[in-house]
Amino acid sequence: MAPEPSVAPMTLTTVVASTRPGRVGRSVADWFTARAAEYDQFQSHTVDLRELALPFFDEPHPPALQQYTKSHTREWSRIVDASDAFVFVTPEYNGSFPAPLKNAWDYLVVEWQHKPAAFVSYGGVSAGTRAVQMAKQVVANLRMLPIGPTVSIPFVNERIEDGAFRSGKIHEAAAEQVLDELARTARVMRRLRSGTY
Repeated sequence: MAPEPSVAPMTLTTVVASTRPGRVGRSVADWFTARAAEYDQFQSHTVDLRELALPFFDEPHPPALQQYTKSHTREWSRIVDASDAFVFVTPEYNGSFPAPLKNAWDYLVVEWQHKPAAFVSYGGVSAGTRAVQMAKQVVANLRMLPIGPTVSIPFVNERIEDGAFRSGKIHEAAAEQVLDELARTARVMRRLRSGTY
């Protein structure tokens, strides 16, 4: 799909939520990022929360004030602020999402606002879908727009070969739906943030 004439591609940030040893989330995120890189409307990149290594929220001021005192906060703020849309790749822990993802959300407020959020979830029989339902409530409170389409991957370990995620037709079709919806929504919301709607 070609971008709109004279309109710069949007920045799509895929966030790896799991930080534990032995995780498969990075391989799933790498697949999605590669898939998004083929989509002309986005400049796609990955942020791995394990590599970002945000400590448990340690700023002395409420994030809504944007009075950051730590270099890791300022770097995370820069990444989020520069992004037009997000995909959160998450497993399900006890019916919800991992703590590092909540911590990453809680570091910022203004930078998230008026940006669409999508989810790629994975796990066993439930495919992480309960984590997504919980996560949508959080991002909505950050004034993000959680889109409807998702990618849900049940029995994810059966699709890991030599450390890489091997998608099937159903995953590819779901990824296309997510990217299409993100592109439509992100374009409108970028105009909303710029005041040109």
